[in-house]
Amino acid sequence: MVQWPQRRISAALEADVESDTIRQYENVLGFLDSVKEESITDEGEQGEDLRRKLIYQDFLNRGYSKERAEREVKKSFDSGSDIEDAKDALEIIEKMPKSKFDETVELHVKLGVDSKHADQQVRGTVVLPNGTGKSKKVLVLAKSEKAAAAEAAGADYVGDDDMIAKIANEGWLDFDAVVATPDMMPALGRIAKILGPKGLMPNPKAGTVTVDTAKAVSDIKAGKVEYRLDKNNIIHASIGKVSFGSQKIKENYETLLEAIVKAKPAAAKGTYLKSIALSTTMGPGIKITTKI
Repeated sequence: MVQWPQRRISAALEADVESDTIRQYENVLGFLDSVKEESITDEGEQGEDLRRKLIYQDFLNRGYSKERAEREVKKSFDSGSDIEDAKDALEIIEKMPKSKFDETVELHVKLGVDSKHADQQVRGTVVLPNGTGKSKKVLVLAKSEKAAAAEAAGADYVGDDDMIAKIANEGWLDFDAVVATPDMMPALGRIAKILGPKGLMPNPKAGTVTVDTAKAVSDIKAGKVEYRLDKNNIIHASIGKVSFGSQKIKENYETLLEAIVKAKPAAAKGTYLKSIALSTTMGPGIKITTKI
């Protein structure tokens, strides 16, 4: 099987294409020849172009003619004005052509703040009522009874200095979240440069530096998501799988959006929610009217 070069995998990931998608679309190398090595974001023209090409190839794989595939892609991306309600947007997503895998539904919110200013940061966590549809492997760095509590709560890996050494010496990263007790934080300095760039470094604001390791593990397993601004003042978060159905995804959407609204910084002026869009892993963004 043809393997994707690492630079193209990185480009696809920057465009919010999941690893599942990479495996499903290993045969579209020809469509990615124009992809540059630099990062591609959802907000850029290159990111949308990559999505269009991948969706076009998906239609061809399903037996569509080139003409019909082009029509379907144009219809999906050029839908016109914003949708009034998330329920309507999710119903559109449900009716979209299905991929060979269960696509993730993503929420993208552009905020009227400036992430360059410390007093306008927006970051937090929330447990989605219906989870994310993805099972996360949790590593807990703790000792004695805190370690035992984490293990009883369902942590996949539990340890202290031995786990830190494994990460530092072997580059081991077979986990999706890290929880640590406060007394372990000084020792984590050794692997901060490894965990930090991957968004795995424990943080009190994310609830991953805590003495209550059992609750932290339970929340992550139940579908806790962390939201934070990127450099373009946009929050990107997964809110479920297409297979959830519109009602469950809508409940997750409302829970996350409510948390983002409550996290509005006091220093933020003017319109807070600049734009809201929903999309699937392979689908176009569907803008939703916002009045906040």
